[in-house]
Amino acid sequence: MDRLRSMEVFVAAVDLGSFTAAANAFRITPAMASKHITALEKRLGSPLLTRTTRRQHLTEIGKKYYENCKRILEQVASAEAGAEAMGGVPKGLLRVNASIWFGSLILAPLICDYLKQYPEVNIQLSLADRHVDIVDEGVDVAIRIGELADSSLIARKLSMFEVAICGSPEYLARTGLPRSPDDLPSHQCLGFTNWRRQSGWKLMQSRLGREIGQSPRFESDNAQALLAAAVNGIGIIMMPRELVRPDIEAGRLTELLKKHVPPARPIHAVYARARQSLPKLTSFVDFLAERLRT
Repeated sequence: MDRLRSMEVFVAAVDLGSFTAAANAFRITPAMASKHITALEKRLGSPLLTRTTRRQHLTEIGKKYYENCKRILEQVASAEAGAEAMGGVPKGLLRVNASIWFGSLILAPLICDYLKQYPEVNIQLSLADRHVDIVDEGVDVAIRIGELADSSLIARKLSMFEVAICGSPEYLARTGLPRSPDDLPSHQCLGFTNWRRQSGWKLMQSRLGREIGQSPRFESDNAQALLAAAVNGIGIIMMPRELVRPDIEAGRLTELLKKHVPPARPIHAVYARARQSLPKLTSFVDFLAERLRT
């Protein structure tokens, strides 16, 4: 087996907490991930991990080997980055991360256009509605929405993220048109369960100092599911403007309370300082900045 890849799988299994998670990261089966780590253990003549049905723990040798593997893999990544930068032509695999709705609806079509323009680049797009540690999880660039925490990562602003509040004509004919946030307690505000405390209805509620809407009859962690519910007259949604724009233009949704929506938030491309000179990365970020410019 490729010893370097086995090291990568081992480090991923430790960082992500399981063989299954490591397997998913490398698009292999859990059984293959186990074989990679078993091969390392046979070569070293000592177990690296102790495993139970619920948890895994590093052995003493495993802890030291893990630290050494991390250092080696960082050096390899640095060497590859230097070689790629000297080449000057965007090429190779670029690992990109984004939220599910933004990645699937906005970013994926842009990636297709980018790939047509740069035929020597391959892109692996991972979508997750959670904070991804781009260094530990081997991501080259992440697209993040909202204010960023201070870190050693480089962040380049690409655009602004706007939301809209909408309801269907059917729903509004039945319930009446809310003309201010004071009217919302009598309405069904459909809940997006992935909004953080300072996002969406929660942010609006915090700013107003009172409850927004009734207890929602329908909640989901999927934006398309909530959009379908709103179009079908189940309630009011607060969603990314780009997601609801086609339905507003087609008359399936009516935009509401334009003066009261939360302020726009920045969209950034975030990447490690060590990778900033890679042509595949810089060309991709430049491409997004140009296409998403407001």
